[in-house]
Amino acid sequence: MSDEIIHIEQLRISARVGVPDLERAAPQRLALNITLWPNQSWRDLEDEISRTVNYSTVARVVEEFVQSRADKLIETLADQIAAHLLRSFPIKQVRIELRKFVLAKAEFVSVTVTRQQSL
Repeated sequence: MSDEIIHIEQLRISARVGVPDLERAAPQRLALNITLWPNQSWRDLEDEISRTVNYSTVARVVEEFVQSRADKLIETLADQIAAHLLRSFPIKQVRIELRKFVLAKAEFVSVTVTRQQSL
């Protein structure tokens, strides 16, 4: 795998996610770390944004996608975000770490998923 990556650290979003219905009733704060492996080598970008994966667009697409959902499990949400990004952008691999701030005695709970474009 290439060492050319784009990384978004601690993207703050709101989502309806949780096992009890009451937990999904109102959006709650989540944070995502997103790592993307673009299809295009950086040597071939010619300093043109149209040739790369626009990280601003990625952040907006993720936020819109998450706001359209109401999942019980953060594992499901992380998996679906990864699949959506693979369908939506010219990337060969994506890693999503999704953090939920739900336990009183812990800073956060997180899940991580890595998915590759199928050949």
